[in-house]
Amino acid sequence: MGRAEDDEPPPKRVKVSSRKGDLPKSTLLTDPASCSLNDLMAHPLVRQGDDEVVGAKGVVKKVEFVRIVAEALYSLGYNKAGARLEEESGIPLQSAEVKLLMQQILDGKWDESVATLHKIGLIDEKIVKLASFEILEQKFFELLDGKNVMDALKTLRTELGPLCVNNDRVRELSLCILSPLQQVLAGMSGQDVVRPKSRTKLLEELQKLLPPAVIIREQRLVHLVEQALDLQLDACRFHNSLVGEMSLLTDHQCGRDQIPSQTLQILQDHGDEVWFLQFSHGGKYLASSAADCLVIIWEVKLDGFFCVKHRFSGHQKPVSNISWSPDDHQLLTCGVEEVVRRWDVESGECIHIYEKNGLGLISCGWAPDGNRILCGVTDKSISMWDLEGKELECWKGHRTIRISDLGITSDGKHVVSVCKDNMILLFGWESKAEKVIQEDQTVTSFVLSTDNKYLLVSLWNQEIHLWDIEGTAKLLSKYNGHKRSRFVIRSCFGGLNQEFISSGSEDSQVYIWHISSGELVETLAGHSGTVNCVSWNPADPHMLASASDDHTIRIWGLNQVKMEHNDTVSNDVHYCNGGT
Repeated sequence: MGRAEDDEPPPKRVKVSSRKGDLPKSTLLTDPASCSLNDLMAHPLVRQGDDEVVGAKGVVKKVEFVRIVAEALYSLGYNKAGARLEEESGIPLQSAEVKLLMQQILDGKWDESVATLHKIGLIDEKIVKLASFEILEQKFFELLDGKNVMDALKTLRTELGPLCVNNDRVRELSLCILSPLQQVLAGMSGQDVVRPKSRTKLLEELQKLLPPAVIIREQRLVHLVEQALDLQLDACRFHNSLVGEMSLLTDHQCGRDQIPSQTLQILQDHGDEVWFLQFSHGGKYLASSAADCLVIIWEVKLDGFFCVKHRFSGHQKPVSNISWSPDDHQLLTCGVEEVVRRWDVESGECIHIYEKNGLGLISCGWAPDGNRILCGVTDKSISMWDLEGKELECWKGHRTIRISDLGITSDGKHVVSVCKDNMILLFGWESKAEKVIQEDQTVTSFVLSTDNKYLLVSLWNQEIHLWDIEGTAKLLSKYNGHKRSRFVIRSCFGGLNQEFISSGSEDSQVYIWHISSGELVETLAGHSGTVNCVSWNPADPHMLASASDDHTIRIWGLNQVKMEHNDTVSNDVHYCNGGT
């Protein structure tokens, strides 16, 4: 194992210098033709004081709370209960003016509804105009649908136009008055000709437009409860399973038993330090590489156990980088400053070898279409080939250094590489736009999140940084606790919705943090040498793999899982050595 003071560290230790429709339920009506708003709601009531509060913290206003509960009752179809709540509490769900407005809209009394709109106490004149536009547009369409073309034209010219809130829309509406032939000549398709929406749909749109104090949003209470449940999930440091059933009767809280922390299997087929490993996108396979120049594909069986599917030999130097094709049917392997080989996962055959005369390759990755590959080159350039080995493009200059990490976003727009010791470059191979992330310390490795929104950067100073790379790059969090003083240690995203971060460490342990809080939630002991790389199964939040200098790979799972297997088992750990 190479030391920091060595003149040339082993290739695994990449050399680094000392420097992350219908009527909305909340309108309280079931059939506008058979009943009115007043039939299903309490009669006008005297409003109670708006300053009264409920709850121990004194932040919930009683009037708002009762109105939201009433809206929930009506939404659930409990109209009598909703009306009784209004009557008994003296707190109306809607003001008399709002009730009148809603009934006028349902009755198609457009001019009266616009007049009422001005009486409901809206302060923002822009909202009044926008709401008026929605109502008058409905009037326009219903007139047009009833063949009252001249009245529709009058509404357009004398009512909609003068509002001056959406001139483009007014022009679109004017085209609706044209005959079908004229519409075709004007470039309008049948889909462009808008027909009147239902009046209940108009009420839904007005609900979204008017302030919540005027009209309570539909299913507001349900929304608040869902929001509370989401906050409980976010606050749960150990949540790592599908939600399933969440009770409203108790607060949600998971235990540590949701984190993979027990060694379930030890894979011993490598004959030297294991440097790199990565699960396939579908989680069915795990690929690993070691200083023995061997690449092994492990298949994950239905019972969760691993067995060897293929052993790939052919590299003359240790393999430092592996990349799965988008469909998991092929695998790229990169020898240290050597060549890149493309393998067929099913047959185990080497399909193609990529190389550049006089230069070595240091990293590899797939374009999202699976028809091109990209490689970092020792001359600090990045090359792109088609599958047959024809070089399509080469980006020269300080595009990459000896770090064997290369990221390609799944939309194919950006390539991510370390261009200087402490700088990460994101550049668009089509747009040619460049974005740089600059760290204060030397970057030793990085990994992209599966949604391409985040970048996890491991640094020389034993910190891991999480960066938001959408738009302007922003540092979100820092994670520490693991040990790194001499070697390249790799980290990964993982767990349910990638809510966790894991990293290897030179103290032979695996570290796991909660991504949002930054809390170190678990430290996994078991290896007897530096843990170089970790990979979380994207299809199983309870499966984590770690690669170590002790020549083994450990598969971690949940504590409560007690494995029973026909092969050799010791202390609930299954040892795999040469199994096929």
